[in-house]
Amino acid sequence: MILALFVPNLGNLGDTVGRRVGHPGIYLLPNLFTTSSLFAAFYSIVASLKNHFETAVIAIFIGMVADGLDGRIARLTNTQTAFGAEYDSLSDMVTFGVAPALLVYSWNLQYHGKLGWLIAFMFTAAVALRLARFNTQINKADKRYFQGLSCTLGAAFLSSWVFICQQYEWNTTITAWMTMAVTVFTALLMVSNIRYHSFKDIDLKGKISFVTVLMVVAVFIAIAASPATLMFLMTLSYALSGPIQTLYMMQKVRRLRFQHKNKNKEVSK
Repeated sequence: MILALFVPNLGNLGDTVGRRVGHPGIYLLPNLFTTSSLFAAFYSIVASLKNHFETAVIAIFIGMVADGLDGRIARLTNTQTAFGAEYDSLSDMVTFGVAPALLVYSWNLQYHGKLGWLIAFMFTAAVALRLARFNTQINKADKRYFQGLSCTLGAAFLSSWVFICQQYEWNTTITAWMTMAVTVFTALLMVSNIRYHSFKDIDLKGKISFVTVLMVVAVFIAIAASPATLMFLMTLSYALSGPIQTLYMMQKVRRLRFQHKNKNKEVSK
């Protein structure tokens, strides 16, 4: 009787004797990369609290790389599980929501009182909402595009802003206002309906030209020469690509509607 409180379905134990009972497994390899991403995020938080901001930024980027690898490895090795998906989502919340917000708050926003921590919280809440929307639309959305700026690139953009400011020692009043604007702008982009290219349709197994190889080498050289500048420019370009593409498409639709309206007028004459 007492044992039944701790062992579920004890009454059906006789039916399972001599028959193998399946248990949901947890695969090591993809979850190891997810744990690495979570560890990097926690390390970034500790570094931010100790005012080691450049270290905190690098840790976030390491977490971003590890997070990008866990899903790909799970698909390549056919080790995708519901546990891994949930674990990855919770890890993303810490890596791309909590760690960057604490980084920018410890670096600059803490000097703006209540407004500063509210803006930092706004970024964290935007990441949570972005992840929730992504998880509920994962089987419906077009794989070629993201709806809103991905939380990975949002965290990278905000972290690279702190990185470049630290590198060039931008600590003016304008920098403080720009930091608040960048944080709010990034949060709004993540919860917006603006479409961004996901680059998931790129065939990594296919052949590439020699020029592409040279471009990859050039990117690595540029990162080594000035990592803060290149990371900021790359993430800024991607963050602006969505609104620019949206404005272009809106202008194109308006032009087509205007041409169609004029054509109808000519026909009616």
